[in-house]
Amino acid sequence: MKATLRSAMAGAAAGAINGLFGAGGGMVLIPLLTKLCALEDRKAFATAISIILPLCMVSLFVYQRQGDLDLSGALPYLAGGLLGGTLGGKLYQKIQVIWLHRLLGLLILYGGGRMLLG
Repeated sequence: MKATLRSAMAGAAAGAINGLFGAGGGMVLIPLLTKLCALEDRKAFATAISIILPLCMVSLFVYQRQGDLDLSGALPYLAGGLLGGTLGGKLYQKIQVIWLHRLLGLLILYGGGRMLLG
């Protein structure tokens, strides 16, 4: 029960981050999945995706209801995202886990720096 509650709280944190910022819930989930669920790193990366998809769908519904969604503006990104997601999913098996962590860390630092410097 205790682990289930912690897992639900981790999911709530990821959902809140995803809802507030439009992304980023996976950054919370990956370390929590490795610690709370004792998943190996590669399984944590893949499992985070399976959790984030429904969270994104909920956020999409909320943003649409609030009138904040520009679906026509998103479509070109979706097409590229489908290609990038396919390539990334195939590449991730070929990259050592340490490099996956480093790349994710660099991406987080880059995004954070861009947000702070505005």
